[in-house]
Amino acid sequence: MLFTGLSTIGQISIPVQELESAVNFYRDSLGMDFLFQVPNMAFFDCGGIRILLAVPEKGDSDRRSSIIYFKVVDIHTETEALRERSVVFTSEPQLIAEMPDHDLWMSFFQDLDDNMLALMSEVPKPSEQE
Repeated sequence: MLFTGLSTIGQISIPVQELESAVNFYRDSLGMDFLFQVPNMAFFDCGGIRILLAVPEKGDSDRRSSIIYFKVVDIHTETEALRERSVVFTSEPQLIAEMPDHDLWMSFFQDLDDNMLALMSEVPKPSEQE
């Protein structure tokens, strides 16, 4: 299986306690470009790198570090290629959000110090002309 390597950061997740206050701070105080919001998550553009504000899931409230999301074209192929290199994933590739022009997929893994990392893939939707 061809492994292309991880070289492009697509997103960084920042854990927050109260999403609406955090959105106001990043949007209004810091002036970041607000993209969209879904339950427990809000997304901003920061010079082409997406910043994700996320309320930690139950049982994950002790996590205080950011998650780095590496952009890949084919999340299923890259997940399998990394598994062949002994990377242990904590989740299978999953559809996170259906956007008007693409679907956002992610899979999560940890480094040797238990820092969370992720793969993300923005899969274009077929155009109506196709």
